[in-house]
Amino acid sequence: MMRYLLFPLLMLLGACASIERVALPKPTLLSPGFAVAEDATRARVDHAAWDGFLGTYVRQDVRGINRVAYGEVTDADRRKLQGYLADLEQTEVEALTREQQLAFWINLYNAETVEVILQNYPVTSIRDITDGALSFGPWDRPVTTVDGQELTLNDIEHRIIRPIFNEPRIHYALNCAAVGCPNLMNRAWRAATLERDLEAAERAYVNDDRGVHVDPNGALTLSKIYIWFQEDFGANEREVLDRLQKVADPERAVAISARKGVKRYAYDWSLNEALQ
Repeated sequence: MMRYLLFPLLMLLGACASIERVALPKPTLLSPGFAVAEDATRARVDHAAWDGFLGTYVRQDVRGINRVAYGEVTDADRRKLQGYLADLEQTEVEALTREQQLAFWINLYNAETVEVILQNYPVTSIRDITDGALSFGPWDRPVTTVDGQELTLNDIEHRIIRPIFNEPRIHYALNCAAVGCPNLMNRAWRAATLERDLEAAERAYVNDDRGVHVDPNGALTLSKIYIWFQEDFGANEREVLDRLQKVADPERAVAISARKGVKRYAYDWSLNEALQ
């Protein structure tokens, strides 16, 4: 009897990633005003406070995972973080270049995510921070106001960044405070180094087991990022694998090319907290 119950359970678990994909917001532009950008500008956004916070509290573990020492954040540094977020709210986004805007939105998303964790710390996962029985996390909670528009984390990612920039590598830049997520950089994102940092973040994640894991028998386990946002990376699973193969190290690239499909998708939602 147990054997017959186990099979449908395994089928359900295998479908979870696809179910989660359907539940995610579609990349639909929130407001046309957010799509306006300057070709050249003298406007600047000061990310120095965020640089200081990241440089102090982001630490890489032996597995190469960047973790945040949430429990060590001082009251003074928390106030500096909140001051930085308040300054970002005053930014005239339409006066920035497209590259400055993308750096702005990535930094805003990541800094607001850290602030959400600090507001609710201690937690074991960001998904523990909910807004009711049907909530799976804080992503639909208003966290900031930019250009007079109240925004949630989902708004920033799915209704601003994804539809405006059409850049799949932003999924390697946005950090959701989870171990399974691509690393939170130990410095702020900036327009001048945007392309270089996106390329580096992509290669780092694809060549880490969190992104692409090759089982001893050669089977592939991919991060759920590649099923949640499949359309950003390719029209189908094969196109996603082709993209990953191009940036994978030689051994991983061979394993990807040898497989016709993905065995499973996985993601570690435990908090990316610095280990004691």
